[in-house]
Amino acid sequence: MSILVTGGAGFIGANFCLDWLAQSNEPVINLDKLTYAGNPETLQSLQGDTRHTLVQGDIGDTALVTQLLAQHQPRAVVNFAAESHVDRSIHGPGEFIQTNIVGTFHLLESVRGYWMGLPADQKAAFRFLHVSTDEVYGSLAKDDPAFTEANHIEPNSPYSASKAASDHLVRAWHHTYGLPVLTTNCSNNYGPYHFPEKLIPLMIVNALAGKNLPVYGDGQQIRDWLYVKDHCSAIRRVLEAGRLGETYNVGGWNEKANLEIVHTVCSLLDELRPRADGKPYKEQITYVTDRPGHDRRYAIDARKLERELGWKPAETFETGIRKTVQWYLDNPDWVAHVQSGAYREWVQKQYASTDHP
Repeated sequence: MSILVTGGAGFIGANFCLDWLAQSNEPVINLDKLTYAGNPETLQSLQGDTRHTLVQGDIGDTALVTQLLAQHQPRAVVNFAAESHVDRSIHGPGEFIQTNIVGTFHLLESVRGYWMGLPADQKAAFRFLHVSTDEVYGSLAKDDPAFTEANHIEPNSPYSASKAASDHLVRAWHHTYGLPVLTTNCSNNYGPYHFPEKLIPLMIVNALAGKNLPVYGDGQQIRDWLYVKDHCSAIRRVLEAGRLGETYNVGGWNEKANLEIVHTVCSLLDELRPRADGKPYKEQITYVTDRPGHDRRYAIDARKLERELGWKPAETFETGIRKTVQWYLDNPDWVAHVQSGAYREWVQKQYASTDHP
């Protein structure tokens, strides 16, 4: 028995692989394109572990995916593979369309071919779990109820539109072809190994480097924050017991304005790593022009997941953010290598003359 994880060197995918193998001996075949956000150094603790196989490749590479499925015969595919940064999607939407829509289509077709050829018992047990985002639901006004799984899909950025399209494809492959799918839509993740282009790691890294802490607009954009290890536990639970064809929202029950997040990070750094001049880190906050189409508020109603599968987050925002800030303080080498591009050089060297398994 094994599982195939796509995008398993990215932030959430790598945390999932690490958590999975900390709790199970079931092998993971990890397919990742190893773009800028896919970092093999995150998986360094699994080096030499026969339960983990890292393969550089694209979910849109039908020949490779078909080969991996035939060779390893996984009982499930967990699809994290996606371009996921809103700002990047605004400046270059093409990659998002290619990976998140076209790539998902090719992956679904490869998986469907494999699934149809399985013996009846394995076919019945097989699962395809697609990891998506709350951003597909659009934006909420301040007093609107949180997103439920019944909300209309109303994406507002090239990123969220591409993810919404991929969600629709997954649903269609279930209803048309019977592919046994599950979809999760999560809120903003944070935690260890987060690439420092996203809000929380960017604030930590910039603060420590004495740089400005850029806050969009008035900083009152509200998000629900989910500790990444809680997200991983939710995915494991949905994979284990979710109802086929269903969507499950995964949230942390932590609605916070961006500016509040930044102030919290600053306060923790004041405590854990005070500035040499004794001044508070919040002095480094600067306000920058808001990005186009910036959604005002997301909020996830995760009661269906709790009601049907008994899942609740283990971390509060207070416990999770403290663990996160401490992790970045304890792992400066990982941050430095990400920023310097050293891990990208490693990838080029590592895979220069390596055939796919």
